[in-house]
Amino acid sequence: MLKIGVLVSGGGTNLQAVIDAIEAGKINAEIVTVVSSKKDAYALERAKKYNIETLWISKKQFDSFEKYEDTLIEHFKSRNVGLIIFAGFMIVLSGRFTDAFKNKIINIHPSLIPSFCGSGFYGIKVHKAALEKGVKVTGATVHFVASGADTGPIIIQKAVEVKDGDTPEILQKRVMEQAEWIILPEAVDLFAKGKLVVENNIVRRVD
Repeated sequence: MLKIGVLVSGGGTNLQAVIDAIEAGKINAEIVTVVSSKKDAYALERAKKYNIETLWISKKQFDSFEKYEDTLIEHFKSRNVGLIIFAGFMIVLSGRFTDAFKNKIINIHPSLIPSFCGSGFYGIKVHKAALEKGVKVTGATVHFVASGADTGPIIIQKAVEVKDGDTPEILQKRVMEQAEWIILPEAVDLFAKGKLVVENNIVRRVD
């Protein structure tokens, strides 16, 4: 069975979506550890309800970013993690980390990459930027993680309509409900079944 590690920084709604899918038997996998960059992240409380190991590891605890990344690498390897999920994780890790788990890290981003992504585009800021640009369609993207913000091959995208009168908060909620909470568990399931192959930076599904 696939062992999953999850990196979080906030409320953990995407973590909950994956937990729910596993509990419902839709994903043949086990979340073995949840690591937060913030001590008070509510995502940790979500994990504890399911007796999942939780850990707070802050980069402020280390005198170099390399030592921080090495600690994360050692932790996930010690748990025999085969997939790492960035579920609202707010720190951009370097190639040092991503190379250690090449094509074994996925992220959920609240836009249709390459729109509204990269440095500075996270959380509510993504939806604010989308509304300011006047786009008619937004959505969410699950992608493999490479070094850099929101880089790496795209696995799944799902479009969401932008409506008149939307605020960033309203749009954020719709994107979560209609896209993020659907495609993240779907991507995890495909990975767990060995149905994702990366060729020339393009993801294709295999039977």
